[in-house]
Amino acid sequence: MRQRKHRFSSGAGLVLGAALLWGTVGPAQALADIPMGPAALGGWRLLVGGAVLGVLTGRHLRALLPALQQGLARPLLICAAATGIFQAAFLYSTARTGAALATVVALGVAPAATGLIARSLNGEHLTRTWLISTAAAVSGCALLLAPTGAGVDILGLLSATASGVCYGLYTVYAKQLATDHLGIPLPTVSAFSLLLGAVPLVPWMVTDSAALGQPAGLGLIAWLGLATTALAYWLFSAGIPATSAAAVGTLSLAEPLAAFVLGVFVLHERLTPAATFGSLLMLGGLAAACFPTPRTRPAKVPSEPQPSPSYVTSTSRTWKHQVPRPN
Repeated sequence: MRQRKHRFSSGAGLVLGAALLWGTVGPAQALADIPMGPAALGGWRLLVGGAVLGVLTGRHLRALLPALQQGLARPLLICAAATGIFQAAFLYSTARTGAALATVVALGVAPAATGLIARSLNGEHLTRTWLISTAAAVSGCALLLAPTGAGVDILGLLSATASGVCYGLYTVYAKQLATDHLGIPLPTVSAFSLLLGAVPLVPWMVTDSAALGQPAGLGLIAWLGLATTALAYWLFSAGIPATSAAAVGTLSLAEPLAAFVLGVFVLHERLTPAATFGSLLMLGGLAAACFPTPRTRPAKVPSEPQPSPSYVTSTSRTWKHQVPRPN
């Protein structure tokens, strides 16, 4: 007989909290309504968030140098490149196709890309729970954010797909960093990846800086940098070691769900029947991803088989008849 033991991943809640914070980016940008392009805004977000994380984790910087010589450099550069390309590709897709279509494509691709990349690179097992939760969450995301227009921009869709793949790459390699370099806190690595990811966006940050002189602009950058980047990436980095990469990809779909809820109750957007059903599907998928994973434990096997009493008695009698008697 086998005994089932359920183990709940404590990191799932931290990853979910990070995704919810990321979901406030769009509504906050809409409320602030500042004259700053998305590329410049994304660059300032990465710069402020990375700098704050770097200050908070500065005591661990010395451990990075030997770790860079022990295989840290490659996954760190991949995380940084994925972060920067994600910002540029997603913002470019948003500008061409609109926020709804860009979000549904990028975050719809993210969980599947994360699971498949984790499977191909690390051999991570894709459970039936992951398949069900991802299918439900992606379907709900499509209903929630499906565009109403008939025109489709191919470059915008390709950019959104690329951003979703970049999210998957970051998730898988960030988890690899957490697993292979236990002596270095993942928030420290995240700080460097954020700062390096901001480098390609520097030209837009320099040429599009008029909003920095406005209180609304500074407030928006502060929220995006401190809450949706520094705090969110710290939660994400703290939760990912205890959560499978595939589950992290599915939990990321809480981001469009949070954006949708804020849009309805804060920005007073209308709630359609399709959007209502989509939100319920996403909630079901997120709940399934957070559900404890059943694990089986084989029953304890005795070190030596114990013969039955009847067998012992019978063997004893046989032995007595076979032993020669002394003369």
